[in-house]
Amino acid sequence: MILLRRTTFRQYALAATLLAACATAAGELTAPASSLQLGDCVVFREGGGGLILKSPTYWLRGSIAAMTQESRIAGRCPDMGKPQSSYTHQDWVRIAAAMPCVENDNEVRAVNVTRIRMAVEAWESPWSYQHGTAAWLFRGEFLDRRLQKGELIDMDATWLERC
Repeated sequence: MILLRRTTFRQYALAATLLAACATAAGELTAPASSLQLGDCVVFREGGGGLILKSPTYWLRGSIAAMTQESRIAGRCPDMGKPQSSYTHQDWVRIAAAMPCVENDNEVRAVNVTRIRMAVEAWESPWSYQHGTAAWLFRGEFLDRRLQKGELIDMDATWLERC
């Protein structure tokens, strides 16, 4: 019997480079943010993988305080030189800073992205490596920023989903 793991948008943090490659293949690296409005509840999730034994889902929830459209250069994704399962929290910070990115030099181009400033309301993050991987949410931080209620965090709209 073969069990297949389902990769969903919710597992974006663990498949960030794959998602960027898929978006590049589709020809656009913009968020489906046309339906999002100021004040909407949004959530960033990571984890939750597996069909039988699911890993914990960690999340960051807030409301949209501001939205902007920007033109950015989708440069080459950083090569960490190790498998994704071995990435440290600092590796994920480096990947997030490079987003949007592409896998090949010949795909580098300017793209329009939607940036959102989220007012933080609540979160759940792992506090040790036994609780979860040190990905984008770890020890009360989102990437390299300490989480505090009411704080504004700037992020790409493709990382979020509606509550």
